[in-house]
Amino acid sequence: MSDKRDKHRTKKRIALQFGIGSDLQRRAFSEDLSPMGMFIKTANVSNPNTVLRIELLHGEQVISLDARVMWAKRVPQNLFHLVKKSGMGVRIIRFHSGQQQYLDLCEQPFHAQRHEARLHV
Repeated sequence: MSDKRDKHRTKKRIALQFGIGSDLQRRAFSEDLSPMGMFIKTANVSNPNTVLRIELLHGEQVISLDARVMWAKRVPQNLFHLVKKSGMGVRIIRFHSGQQQYLDLCEQPFHAQRHEARLHV
């Protein structure tokens, strides 16, 4: 069976908040990003096909987008940190703001980003 996933994924741990509609009460972190979607590490997963509003809290501009939950893996809270992939994979539907910043994050390796941060200090 062939792997249909996008091979270009950038490991990034970015704080985000998400929810259904304008109710963004859940907080989590991204684990990896691609131009088509991302993996959100969270114990509060939504059912597949749910459309979520997601805001990535990166830098001064908020990256706001809508995404559809493609798959989810529920893990009990006490085992959350022991399981490698506990959370949900989402596919981006549309951007509300910050599309270019998001695409830049997908292209920039994590170690290069940390190196740049050290240069600006």
